[in-house]
Amino acid sequence: MILGVSAEQEELRASVRRFLADRAPIPVVRELMDTTDGFDPAVWRQAGDQLGLQGIAIPEEYGGSGFSFAEQAIVLEELGAALYGGPYLASAVLAAGALLASGDEAARKAYLPGIASGETIATVAFTEEDGSWEPDAVRLAAAELDAGDGWRLDGRKSFVLDGHTANLVLVVARTGAHLALFAVDAGAPGLTRTPLPTLDQTRKLARLDFESVPAVLIGTPEDGAAVLSRVLDVAAIAQGAEQLGGAQRALDMAVEYAKVRYQFGRPIGSFQAIKHRCADLLLEVESLRSAVQYAAAAVAEDSAEVPVVASLVKAYASDVYFHVAGENIQIHGGIGFTWEHDAHLYFKRAKASELFLGDASYHRERLATRIGI
Repeated sequence: MILGVSAEQEELRASVRRFLADRAPIPVVRELMDTTDGFDPAVWRQAGDQLGLQGIAIPEEYGGSGFSFAEQAIVLEELGAALYGGPYLASAVLAAGALLASGDEAARKAYLPGIASGETIATVAFTEEDGSWEPDAVRLAAAELDAGDGWRLDGRKSFVLDGHTANLVLVVARTGAHLALFAVDAGAPGLTRTPLPTLDQTRKLARLDFESVPAVLIGTPEDGAAVLSRVLDVAAIAQGAEQLGGAQRALDMAVEYAKVRYQFGRPIGSFQAIKHRCADLLLEVESLRSAVQYAAAAVAEDSAEVPVVASLVKAYASDVYFHVAGENIQIHGGIGFTWEHDAHLYFKRAKASELFLGDASYHRERLATRIGI
């Protein structure tokens, strides 16, 4: 397994960081988080046209760049640091990953080129009203029509990432004893999409109601559970990379403020209490970085360790990001609690990221089950 970061990967990181600083800085993020969509379509297109970010981990035969998940994890880290609100996690990770894992060659050829170019915004609709990521919690029903005339979906999905802006929705539905994945066009009759209020205004969620909605089966019902398990594992590691980026940026903010904020005639960073606090946060962030890099390499090499490291990384990343974001507010003192300061944006993203795909407790239990404890 190849660990560490190559010179080419560092250049990728620098390119993505420059792009986000120029096209999606925090002041722009603040403006867009008050809109319904939450992102600028022009910047989304430029991310594809100029850097090829949406297709970075999609094979060349489907219109992508053919790089590995190790490169995509670097992109995700920078997106998390910038609090980018576009549908990257939903489209380039969840939806693209589901199609690649499905083994359905026709679906890959039909949908992946559009996702790779950024023209198609896709998402995966898994959770329902209880917000559970357990497969047994899925109740939305799929029924096959007579004479092989396709499928129809009935039910509701909630907390769907970018569900109201996606033009392709991959829906997890139950076909009797099996879970299966279905492709639904955003304009399909019977589909109603409603944006939901969110704690983290930089990341949008939606409720989707299905009333006899026509759908296309992806793969077969028999392999649906295995596909979804793989997709959620990779998505957990992807989210961990995002959380690493956010935690690092929050730590950088805290350290920078500790250098310039004077109290009793000296920088507060020179006081032992603040100095030790920042050192402890650095240790947590660097430990998370090692975990994310290992997990990303495991995905890139299709290691059998992926199911184990996925839950490990997601649980640890959730704890670290939330802790660092909270400490960043504390180190900033009174101004850290104000709406005008950016610290609260990272705190809200940390909490929302902790819950998405399952919180730390859920993943620790999942990890214990998988290793036989």
